[in-house]
Amino acid sequence: MGRYRLLGGAAAAALLFAPGAVLAQDANAALEARIALLEAELNSLKSEVAAARTQQTTQSQAMAQDIIRLETRPAATPVSAPAAPREEGFRIGDHTVKFGGFIKVDAMASNYSGGDPANGDALREYHLPGSIPVGGADEDTATDFNARQTRFWLTTDGLVGGHKVGTRLEMDFQTLPGTGDQRTTSGANPALRRAFVTIDNWLIGQEWTNFQNTAVLPESADFVGAAEGTVFARQAQVRYTRGPFSIAVENPETTVTPFGGGARIIADDNSLPDLTARYAISRPWGDVQFAGLLRQLKYQNPATSIDDTATGWGLSASAKLKVGAQDDLRFMLSGGEGVGRYLGLNFSNDAVLDASGQLDAIGVIAGFAAYRHVWTPGWRSSLIWSAQRVDNDVLLTGAGANRSAQSLHANLIWSPVTAFDIGAELMFADRKLESGLDGDMTRLILFAKYGF
Repeated sequence: MGRYRLLGGAAAAALLFAPGAVLAQDANAALEARIALLEAELNSLKSEVAAARTQQTTQSQAMAQDIIRLETRPAATPVSAPAAPREEGFRIGDHTVKFGGFIKVDAMASNYSGGDPANGDALREYHLPGSIPVGGADEDTATDFNARQTRFWLTTDGLVGGHKVGTRLEMDFQTLPGTGDQRTTSGANPALRRAFVTIDNWLIGQEWTNFQNTAVLPESADFVGAAEGTVFARQAQVRYTRGPFSIAVENPETTVTPFGGGARIIADDNSLPDLTARYAISRPWGDVQFAGLLRQLKYQNPATSIDDTATGWGLSASAKLKVGAQDDLRFMLSGGEGVGRYLGLNFSNDAVLDASGQLDAIGVIAGFAAYRHVWTPGWRSSLIWSAQRVDNDVLLTGAGANRSAQSLHANLIWSPVTAFDIGAELMFADRKLESGLDGDMTRLILFAKYGF
């Protein structure tokens, strides 16, 4: 009975704990499943972290390359505010006053086939076609230095009583010799070039003749350059300009060759002013001007009972034409009768006296052509040809009168900084007389010029 009870109690205990065992097994299985799930999630998380680290490394490397590129890239030019307009001059009352000019120094080596000009002759300092020696002996090359082309000017502009008023005063040292010489001071006196006042459309004073077009003058190391072929005169005048048209009455002067030849006579007897007119055309391709001159020729000499007048006239056409983006072609063609003092620095006279003391106007034709080429910024050259031919009546002028002159120039000019020019020019020029005598000049010019 007791054994039965013991077995019955064991069975009862087994029955009692059997569900717990089953529950424990189920709990273990659930735990293992959860652990497996956690391990799977952990492995997935590890993969994601590794991928993120790889992506971050790639992005960091790309960012580093971008930083390198940014560091090595040229710095951007800072955008600055537009510069304020440069103010020039200063105010005095109603006028703006400006001062300027340039300093120019020339070194010239010249050879003359027909004789050496005297020390102090203007030909030693600039090309003067009518002074080239003829008939003499060739001498060694002569070298000259000077700074006489140095120039300064003063201008004023303003409104006075509702009218636009301006003035200009301009001087250089080219014309008048100083009290010293090349042994000591190489002196030179200031000489008047231009002095005039403008009131609206009127100009009164000394200015380039209205018969001239200075805008087409070639760039040259010489004072004039194309001397034989250009109109060249500055004189007192009264000029009226309206749009492209201008007309002027100008200071008269007659130069005369004596009958049979001889020294030039500067008559200074004119009673009527010279009359000039000009018309300008400006287009995108260039500028063209036409000019005309009508004048009285007059000479009186009571000692020889000479008192005569004649008429002189002249025409001139000039142009500056663009060639490509920077080059240009410049030319001038002028001619007429009785206009000798206006052309080629008075290479020929206006008139000649005949046997009866009457004036006979002398015909002349002159011109030049020049091509200007820009090699690179700051470097440029001009090739210039200039010539004049005089139609003399040899029976009146004699065989000693100038018949023709011409010159050829080639230069190279460099501007290392604004307004500073350094250049060299090689020039060949010749002069011929009616007798057949001739002479030539070969000249090398080196110069430096600074404008202010």
